Amino acid sequence: MNLQGQAVADLWDQTFNRGDTDELGKLYSADGQVIPAGGSPVRGTESIAAFFADLRAKGFKDHKITVQDTSTRAETLILTGLWHLTGPAESGQAQSYGGNWVNVLERRGDRWLTLLHTWN
Repeated sequence: MNLQGQAVADLWDQTFNRGDTDELGKLYSADGQVIPAGGSPVRGTESIAAFFADLRAKGFKDHKITVQDTSTRAETLILTGLWHLTGPAESGQAQSYGGNWVNVLERRGDRWLTLLHTWN
């Protein structure tokens, strides 16, 4: 595991978990996209922020990413690992969700911005 990669993932988790979805959207490039498991792509910082605001409003919380592999190529960072999250089940009880996670980021100045974020 690369400490820089885990730091990027930790920043995402912290931002999502405190409910700051506007700031979360700023972690994506203007042409970034989120491809949710089984869902349609969401493109652009504002749409991505709205997508995650909707998840938070539905009761999804306590997100945690564990980076398992990091690959750096010039100005591109590819992170893979596992994600976990708590959210409502059909019964209304809290349920744990999780799976595989992939992020492709590009360096913009001193920041890494997500180009592609997907999970299953």
